[in-house]
Formats: sequence, C-alpha cells, structure tokens
Amino acid sequence: MKPSDKPRSRRAAPQAAQASGSKVSRADRVSAPQDERLFTLDVFLVSGPVTEAFARKNKRICRTIQIRGDQTLRVLHDAIFDAFDREDEHMYEFQVGGKGPMDPKARRYVLPTTLKNPFAEAKPAGSVSRTTIGSLGLKKGDAFGYWFDFGDDWWHQVNVAGIEEHAGPGKYPRMTRRVGESPPQYPDLDEDGEE
Repeated sequence: MKPSDKPRSRRAAPQAAQASGSKVSRADRVSAPQDERLFTLDVFLVSGPVTEAFARKNKRICRTIQIRGDQTLRVLHDAIFDAFDREDEHMYEFQVGGKGPMDPKARRYVLPTTLKNPFAEAKPAGSVSRTTIGSLGLKKGDAFGYWFDFGDDWWHQVNVAGIEEHAGPGKYPRMTRRVGESPPQYPDLDEDGEE
C-alpha cells in the first residue's frame, strides 16, 4: 500500500497541506486541462446503519457541495466525508452512468489499491485519485452513486443540481447547504430496543 492510499485523519490533512505548501496532494494532481466549471451536487444519504429514532427525526439528510470540474473524485469523497461529520476512513467508490446508487451497470471509480483486484466481478472504470469531476460527462439532472464503508454500507445518491461555466473566487469544494443532522458513523443500534 502506498502512503497516499492509507486512510488518513481529517484533522491532520490541513496541517500536512500547510506544511508541504500545497493545497492538493500529489495523488490528486491530474495532468488534464484546467476545467473551470463549477458543479453543484446534492448528496443524499439513502441508507446506512441509523437508528429508527434518528430516522424519525431526520426524514431527509442532504448536503449540497460545490466542486470544480478539475477536482478529483477523491476530493469529492473528502468533502462528503467532512460534510457528514465522519471520523474514520473506510473504502469507498463512486458509481457513475447508472440510475443512481447500487446500479450494477454503472461505471465504478475506485481507490488506487483496488484497481487491480483479481477477485473483482467487473473491471473498474478508473481511479478516484485520477478521475476529475469534469471528465465524467455529467449533465444537470444526472444522478450517480457513492458507497462509503463496504461493511456498514453507507449509500448516497449524488444529484447534479447545476453546472456553471466558471467557478467564482474562493476555496472549493465547499458545502453550501445542510439538511438534517449527520448520523453517528457508528450508531448504538441497541438503543432502538430500549425506547
């Protein structure tokens, strides 16, 4: 496993970036033309290990994230991870070109360490560290899937809410809207039986 593929602490990432003088890690640099478009994505939590009490209080859980076309799926993962207040990294993948999450016909974009998995049912379309948002061929109204933590199965649907030709000044990605609370990453599922 290369150091860039290891799970990393969210809290350590800003200090590491400042120390290196770089805002983008080497693994996230892509030799592609600058894509100045701004993608507005609504990221809905569609399933995961939440308690019934939490689900009753939070009928809809969504985060709106703006990201530039030249940023990678790995950067989008980091933004979703932070937007849902997660603490521990796990494996993840994006599924693009299907009808949303869990579509077996979708193109799968995976971690670099799983690109050459001899046991995989289908060959992945690419690496999250090398694939930019702008290269996916997304249009307004498209939806794609994001699967986080292959053990607990946090499934998300990502809807393309808008695409602007030029991102304004400022730091991207950024969360612009938050609906519902973030579920605990490791809920106490026994609490439902105690009510």
